[in-house]
Amino acid sequence: MEDFVIAILRSGTPLIYVTLAGVIAQRAGIWHLGLEGLMIAGACATVLGIVLMQSIWLALLGAIMVCVLGSILFWFVVEKLKANQIIAGLGLTGLGLGGTALAVQSIFGTQAAVSAPFGLPRIGSAFGSFGSLSILVLIMPIIVLAMWFMLRRTRFGLRLAAAGEHPFAARSVGINPALMRLVALIISGVLCALAGAELAAGSLQIFAQNMTAGRGFMGFAAVIFGAGHPIGAALAALFFAIVGALGIRAQLTFGDRVPHDLLLALPYLATVLGIWLSTHLRGGTKAASGFGELRDQ
Repeated sequence: MEDFVIAILRSGTPLIYVTLAGVIAQRAGIWHLGLEGLMIAGACATVLGIVLMQSIWLALLGAIMVCVLGSILFWFVVEKLKANQIIAGLGLTGLGLGGTALAVQSIFGTQAAVSAPFGLPRIGSAFGSFGSLSILVLIMPIIVLAMWFMLRRTRFGLRLAAAGEHPFAARSVGINPALMRLVALIISGVLCALAGAELAAGSLQIFAQNMTAGRGFMGFAAVIFGAGHPIGAALAALFFAIVGALGIRAQLTFGDRVPHDLLLALPYLATVLGIWLSTHLRGGTKAASGFGELRDQ
């Protein structure tokens, strides 16, 4: 049972981080389809930073800088150039997927996976069999609660919600919606960097092309499933991770009796089911009203 819980935490932690990145962007009125691109950029920057600089902290700093710059670019394209945020987000994802492949090819002259000599610090033997998990797993619940408190119990969260849901009214009381969106996307970029770092250096200590395998889009779906609530979205992401872990366990248990491809597809089927339930039960796909302002200006 402990092994099953550890597997859930390992697969669920990066998914929860990228989901929180989508939550704060959605709160600011941005449906962020660039999460996948930022996440893989963070994963690539972390591993390359470890290999080239031999420091996990410099690698994390580099990953955060890369994802923050990507977020600022996304904000500029959406806010200043008035591009459609869905198309811009998909473009950012394409840039992340293609840019990381180009970076690995340019530096190492190969498209093969890049291994890091070490990864993120572990939480230690004091936690027993959970000691092999990284520190980002340990602080993940704290980040979730901090995000809930910031968005639901602070003046900043209220101003951010106003900028995302009622931007014209927010501007009338002195709130700059564009600035609030920029801050939200910068925080989102930091969270995407942590998601990528945990994915690449948490347990695997390796970077491979397309290793995010749609986790950014699953995080986006978790935002919809959780109706934009930090805790609800995190629980939705955890649900997707549990389904994925069950799929792996089913492969070991049933072997060839169940089609392998079907078991691998379970997390994505759960994602589709989650969006369907959110649409019919909670109205989760209702667009943020800030989208209209971004579109019409």
